[in-house]
Amino acid sequence: MDFTKSSAGRLKVALIGAGQVAEKVHVACYANMADISLVAVADCDENRAQAFARRNHAGRAYTSVTAMLQAEKPDIVSVCSPNLFHHEHVITALRHGCHVFCEKPPAMTAEQAYEMWQVAKEENRLLAYDFHHRFADDARVLREKVAAGELGEVYVTTARALRRCGVPGWGNFIDKTQSGGGPLIDIGIHMLDAAMFVLGFPKVRKVTAQMFQKMGNRKSEGQFGSWDPKKYNVEDSVFAAIEFDDGGLLRLETSFALNIQPGSVMNVEFCGVKAGATLFPAQIYSDEKGELVTHFARDVADDQRHARSVQAFVLAVRGEPVALADAEQGYRMQQLVAAIYQAAESGESVYL
Repeated sequence: MDFTKSSAGRLKVALIGAGQVAEKVHVACYANMADISLVAVADCDENRAQAFARRNHAGRAYTSVTAMLQAEKPDIVSVCSPNLFHHEHVITALRHGCHVFCEKPPAMTAEQAYEMWQVAKEENRLLAYDFHHRFADDARVLREKVAAGELGEVYVTTARALRRCGVPGWGNFIDKTQSGGGPLIDIGIHMLDAAMFVLGFPKVRKVTAQMFQKMGNRKSEGQFGSWDPKKYNVEDSVFAAIEFDDGGLLRLETSFALNIQPGSVMNVEFCGVKAGATLFPAQIYSDEKGELVTHFARDVADDQRHARSVQAFVLAVRGEPVALADAEQGYRMQQLVAAIYQAAESGESVYL
């Protein structure tokens, strides 16, 4: 796609959703970019939208997404609404000729994510998702080294997105009808995407999984506030095994609540024939006569992942040849998450 003509001059950005992620991530990143104008925000809560616009110098506030798009004609729309509305808001923005940068997960179902991808193609607009962990320098370095064969055949990968007691006490994270699920679709999908990115998105053959709800419906308070256990209808934890066509295995462990020693874990480990690696911070190591040998090591993990993700999208809109978590890959990730839920609920393997 060539967007260089339409992206000349300042880019007008509008936001859908006036919550925490819109303010702490999207606005914060756009504010540090040259030639970006925040022109509007839309939210179903008029007072929240107006307060958000004043606080962030984000132009005008609207309660109607369609009215905002028709009046402001933005170049870029950041979709930061609850998961339930991603499908509707993304397609509406695409149909109004906007490039769309959407928070994860792409949608509630794989079918919705597929339709979003197809509409982006029809409208010749960019659609990408904020899978920001793959934009860390750590992920870029490991992807290059895996592609160069420095780890040899990577045959076992373990992705972990674990919290001991990190049920979100805000928003709609504990309501499956609003969120689409629990830790798998909220935080597990992040490490799953980062792992698949480093591996080069190998073709999935089979998925098996188990899912548990043992704690969130019994407890009411944790690291991220309190919740009503009677309204808790998502999983506490998911454990999945993803087998690839090439024989490799990806294990995923994710939880909102699980009796583990560390407070939280967000990392990926790769085991190759020549060497192993850890993602955050990026390290590559092997064994030499029983002794650990470190071949590459960053001291700290890259903490500019969100900024790099948003910047990549803006550069792509301007016609720069940058890699994105694009509409097709978003669909593939949603499809994989759906397969994990299906396998866990049915107790049977799911073949893709």
